[in-house]
Amino acid sequence: MSNPVFFATPGALDQQVPGSRYVLQGPEARHAVTVKRISVGESVDIADGAGKRLTGKVSAVGQGELTVECSALETEERPDLRLVLVQALAKGDRDELAAETATELGIDAVVPWQSERSIVRWKGERAAKAHAKWQSVVTAAAKQARRAWIPEVRAAVDGSGLAAAVAAADLAIILHEDAVRPLRTVLESWRDSGGRGPGPCEILLIVGPEGGIGPREITKLCSAGAVTALLGHHVLRSSTAGPAATVLASDILGRW
Repeated sequence: MSNPVFFATPGALDQQVPGSRYVLQGPEARHAVTVKRISVGESVDIADGAGKRLTGKVSAVGQGELTVECSALETEERPDLRLVLVQALAKGDRDELAAETATELGIDAVVPWQSERSIVRWKGERAAKAHAKWQSVVTAAAKQARRAWIPEVRAAVDGSGLAAAVAAADLAIILHEDAVRPLRTVLESWRDSGGRGPGPCEILLIVGPEGGIGPREITKLCSAGAVTALLGHHVLRSSTAGPAATVLASDILGRW
C-alpha cells in the first residue's frame, strides 16, 4: 500500500537528505495529525507539489506539527509530453468534478474556459474565488492520487484567449459529438506522423459546456489550428469527457 502524501511548500524540501528531519507545519500537518491520525512510526511521503518527494517515518507528533525522518528523497521529472484539460465552465460543479477526476488520472494542467454557451460566469471577485477553489480541488485530488506534482490551474480564458492557446499548442483537440474522426485515430496519426518536436510539448483536450460548443467557436478554434475528435459512440457529460480523454490519450501516447 502506498504511503499517504502531504504537501509542503515548493522549495521546502531542497535541503533535505537521507537521515535529516523535516518538520511539517500548518494545515497539512493539522490534517495529518487530527484527521488522518498519523502516529509515530508510520511511513509517509512529503511532496512539494513540484516534483520532489520525501519518504520517511514519523518520529514525532505535536500540536499541528509532524516530524518526519527522511529515508529517501526523489525528484520526479515532469513528463515531456503534457496533457492540458481546457474545461468550459459548467453549472452544478461539473467543471470542478472534471478537473478533480482528470487530476487523479494524470492531467498536467487545467484551463478554465468561459465558452459562449457557458451558463456559469466568472466576473470580478467571483473569478478570483472560483479560480482559488479550482486550485484547491486539484490540489486535493493530487494528494488523493499520491502525486508529487500538483497540476497548475491556469488563468481563465475566453474564446480569443483559447484561440491563442490553441495556436501555441503542439496539438489541440476539440472533443465534439459531430466530429468524424475518433479521438484514437487523431492521437495515433499525430503520434505516428512525428508531430511532436524536440523538448516538452503540450496537447490541449478541449471540452465544451452542457449545451455544447457553438459553430462559431468551433470555426474560430479550428482556424487557430485545433482539430475535432469523436470520443466514443455516446454523448458524455461535461464532467466525464475530459477525464475519459485523459485516460485514452495517456494510453495511446505511452504515458501509462
